[in-house]
Amino acid sequence: MSLETFKFQYSLLDSKMSLSAENKSLMEQAIIARENAYAPYSNFQVGAAVLLENGMTVLGNNQENAAYPSGLCAERVAIFYAAANYPGVGIKAVAISANAILSPLEKPAAPCGNCRQAMAEYEQKQAAPIAVMFMGASGQVIYCDSVLHLLPFAFGATFLK
Repeated sequence: MSLETFKFQYSLLDSKMSLSAENKSLMEQAIIARENAYAPYSNFQVGAAVLLENGMTVLGNNQENAAYPSGLCAERVAIFYAAANYPGVGIKAVAISANAILSPLEKPAAPCGNCRQAMAEYEQKQAAPIAVMFMGASGQVIYCDSVLHLLPFAFGATFLK
């Protein structure tokens, strides 16, 4: 038996103002998308903005449903929309902003496991990293160069061959 260690680097920024101009704009679009989330049950709003290689930006927000498993997270809404409407166009970056309506969130909220898996699928498919940045309603931003940094040992198509 050997004990292994997984390490990755990420940037912890003081605010969205510390992002590059392109990423700051992307995060601002995620914040706008968050405000339009349909979250009457959890009161937890999430917005995502996906920057495509062709320069287009696609937005998504969480969509809840009274039958809880029927809802969908913001990241998957945006990524699936991008794939359906811009097939073959690579994803460059994903910005995510989350907020708890009853208690404003001032720390970064990472994407859930389902969203990490969905984003990892597209990163593996395009064989190029997808940058991910996430924040709460305000405050610090976490920036990662690759989705796969957030999901070590990701499951992918190679396991199904």
